[in-house]
Amino acid sequence: MSKDQLKEERMKILDLLSKGIITAGDAEKLLSAMEKGSDQSYAEQQVIINKKAPFRMLKIFVDSNDGDVVRIQIPIEFAKLLKTGKFNMNLDSSDIDIDALLEMINAGVVGEIVNIESADGDNVRIVVE
Repeated sequence: MSKDQLKEERMKILDLLSKGIITAGDAEKLLSAMEKGSDQSYAEQQVIINKKAPFRMLKIFVDSNDGDVVRIQIPIEFAKLLKTGKFNMNLDSSDIDIDALLEMINAGVVGEIVNIESADGDNVRIVVE
């Protein structure tokens, strides 16, 4: 592997780490394997890590003043269907910008991304885990 290829592969590993796709331990193993030229190629190790990577989930929590409680938990890939229109979820009344929500998800944001508390006592939270 040339010096430029090695540098490019290191950057890919660091990018995966920064997005939370792999752990620091996984990144260390990959970097070590690249430097040592281990028996397992980088690509083979990457496949193993991707199989272990947990699915990220989109969680929506709604607590209404009327006593209604809604808990929704769906994989991020399924949540992306919101944009295509193949999956219909009425979020219009809560003024949630689906495009902005999906941009944050695609950017790799993890944690609470929306927390709305209305004057009526309704509460809507959207979390990526």
